[in-house]
Amino acid sequence: MADGSSETKSSNQMWGGRFASGPDAIMEEINASIGFDKKLYAQDIRGSIAHATMLAHQGIISAEDKDKIVHGLDTILSEIDSGAFEFSRRLEDIHMNIEARLAALIGPAAGRLHTARSRNDQVALDFRLWVKEELQKTEKALTGLIAAFLDRAEEHAETVMPGFTHLQTAQPVTFGHHCMAYVEMFGRDRARVRHAIEHMDESPIGAAALAGTGFPIDRHMTAKALGFREPTRNSIDTVSDRDFALEFLSIAAIAATHLSRLAEEIVIWSTPQFGFIRLSDAFSTGSSIMPQKKNPDAAELVRAKTGRVNGSLVALLTVMKGLPLAYSKDMQEDKEQVFDAAESLELAIAAMTGMIRDVTIRADRMKAAAGSGYSTATDLADWLVREAGLPFRDAHHVTGRVVALAEQKGCDLADLPLGELQAINSAITDKVYGVLTVEASVASRTSFGGTAPSEVRKQIAWWRARN
Repeated sequence: MADGSSETKSSNQMWGGRFASGPDAIMEEINASIGFDKKLYAQDIRGSIAHATMLAHQGIISAEDKDKIVHGLDTILSEIDSGAFEFSRRLEDIHMNIEARLAALIGPAAGRLHTARSRNDQVALDFRLWVKEELQKTEKALTGLIAAFLDRAEEHAETVMPGFTHLQTAQPVTFGHHCMAYVEMFGRDRARVRHAIEHMDESPIGAAALAGTGFPIDRHMTAKALGFREPTRNSIDTVSDRDFALEFLSIAAIAATHLSRLAEEIVIWSTPQFGFIRLSDAFSTGSSIMPQKKNPDAAELVRAKTGRVNGSLVALLTVMKGLPLAYSKDMQEDKEQVFDAAESLELAIAAMTGMIRDVTIRADRMKAAAGSGYSTATDLADWLVREAGLPFRDAHHVTGRVVALAEQKGCDLADLPLGELQAINSAITDKVYGVLTVEASVASRTSFGGTAPSEVRKQIAWWRARN
């Protein structure tokens, strides 16, 4: 999508008199982008209508030509929407395809549309509009996913489960608290989306090829018409900037990583060995040979798509890393990466939202596992500090001896006789049994952001007021 003349010729050579013959088949193949940039047709037409309207307002083209251009562009939009439009690879990209059709529809007036602009600022506008709209869709999708987690967290604010570090049982938590961890993660993703929208809310049109234009255009008018806060402030940077695309891919990669972590937990939790959850048939598949199998394919595919999104980010970073200012044709390679990542992220969020809403929580299995691995050992250590006055390091040592005794006897901490506990440390009383159950453990974690059901409900209320 390099800059070039808007002159349209029946030979499909859009370059004027500089080139005596057309590109050969190889050049046409490597140069054409219409196979993927036709996705930008609505943005291209919207930008052209705003540009033509501004040109007429400024007296650069006549109102009659503007009306013809707008009518022709509306016609082309309808043709593309209906599937009647025929895209041509020989016309290279979406801009030239639309321009050639406009010329066929309205004649010489079509040639006035490209006044005071270049394909450089035109594609920057189209792509920025598309990314902005995709970010708005992503924000809405993330809001839906957060809402699904808030619902499950509210249902299970008191459902006890094991909390893990190193995938080893650490301390009891509630499933509601675990759900709220993902609310925080996806909430940060949404905040990044909102910041990116604000950050990129500048209109490129009017920067022309790289130096601006001598025509008396009104860039603030086109920016307002296209829903941007203001126009960009440097014409060289405008046509060479793809930070907005890199930001989108960065946001997508982080969000996809969060989705992948969640998918991994779903895969693990749905195994017979854990059995914490049961996936609905809508998000599972069977085996072609083993009739008992119920595979978490949707979660596995979400996990896999993270690789595609990360690859797109690395690809575009690599494309941009060595480009001098201003525009280079390398930048034609930006769109497929963004389009693919956007499709992958949109599908992954939708799939995960569906899984979270449909999944069956097996609270009995979670509770049974919550006390495994002596998960209330920290509660014992805290009790020794709080009630017996031991320094924490001494309490830690005493607790370690208690855990070793329980392992030796093959029982839970709460099942150890008081006499045997007192033989380890005489300060232990029968009150210690009040902290050794998983329910007592989670109820005691009342620090701000803790796992106590009362705190979980406070965080749910805070998020509901902002979601």
